[in-house]
Amino acid sequence: MASDGFGIGYYTDPKLGPEPCIFTSTTPAWNCINLQRIASKTASPLIFAHVRATTEGSLSDDNCHPFNHGSLMWMHNGGLGGWKYIKRRLGERLADKWYLGVHGGTDSEWAFALYLDTLERMGQNPSAPPPAGFGPTILRKAMLETIKQINDFIADIPEDIVESENVDTRSLLNFAISDGHSVVCTRYVSSRTDEAASLYYSSGTTWEDKSSKGEYQMDRRDKGADIVLVASEPLTFERESWVTVPTNSTLTIHKQTVMVHPIIDEYYNHNPYHRRSSKFVHDKGLITNEKGNPNNPVSPSGNPAPLTLSLNKSTIIPASKSNPHNSAASTLLDPISPALTPAREISPLRHESDIRQITALQALRSQERFAPSNVGRKRVTEEREEVVERVEEERATAYGDPLKIAQYFPELT
Repeated sequence: MASDGFGIGYYTDPKLGPEPCIFTSTTPAWNCINLQRIASKTASPLIFAHVRATTEGSLSDDNCHPFNHGSLMWMHNGGLGGWKYIKRRLGERLADKWYLGVHGGTDSEWAFALYLDTLERMGQNPSAPPPAGFGPTILRKAMLETIKQINDFIADIPEDIVESENVDTRSLLNFAISDGHSVVCTRYVSSRTDEAASLYYSSGTTWEDKSSKGEYQMDRRDKGADIVLVASEPLTFERESWVTVPTNSTLTIHKQTVMVHPIIDEYYNHNPYHRRSSKFVHDKGLITNEKGNPNNPVSPSGNPAPLTLSLNKSTIIPASKSNPHNSAASTLLDPISPALTPAREISPLRHESDIRQITALQALRSQERFAPSNVGRKRVTEEREEVVERVEEERATAYGDPLKIAQYFPELT
């Protein structure tokens, strides 16, 4: 059980400024009476919460997540591969103000500094956010570029050092960034064969304790959703209420709209049936027993939930205290790329495998469009057509409800 401190961050009345309120402590979260007092009287449309298990940096408030600069709030679950071999290069990449802005000793805060530097190099000013935020597209692009740079730093570690010092170059990068209006999370591992640290989301119209015993449940009373919860593991025993974010994907939330995009780089595999080993993250205690994945041996209650964020159109309470206040429902789009979201109502994606298959088709479609030769294009087209047929057959078998790709996602056919 992680007990190396915790932190919560939440956005308050805009009249008080765009910066979030941050509360951190080196006390275990379950032993902090002040957390209970604050949680029962705190209302916010967007909250980050993080329980820390030390990997880098000492036990101090400066090392507790979330970190923030201006309106931006950041937290991380995982670790940067070969950290002590890339720290100097990462620091040299930063402008002085971002380098000097790092107060703690964690790789997570240095990654945030790299994100701020990247955002500024993209033409944005992290210290002066637009009134409506930077926007989900910009936040996501900066996140992808940050991950790419981390991978590049690691790739430049000399091979003889990697071999002689047995350097583990695999990174686990479950990042979360918010500007108070949008949230971008990643579930990522720099490996083609390993699973990433687990990440889930749930959405609904109410999140309440019906038993008055601290046993909260997510309910959906209609097709909309006032609340979106993202966590490193399911927070309730109703596993069907939680959707697994696919490995090497971004999860974007904007105005209660949830979107999942694949991170297509050298570690991405577009085959939805590609299996990854969970041994790496299991050994680090960063994965739960994902539904339908027999390779993950950890029970749902086996780990702490080190990374949690909550969004609501009105109020979410960060700990299991008091009841949230909900407002009228907004439309929750199916968790796919906005480019693939049709205007009409679509058949719901009911399981994480559905999402993986749709994102796989998106990746194949991109490869098909940019294939360097007619032979390569034909090969990708045939593969895409096989996946379409398999998706439709499996959907019909599993649910009695075929997901007609041509009808709902014409861009993929």
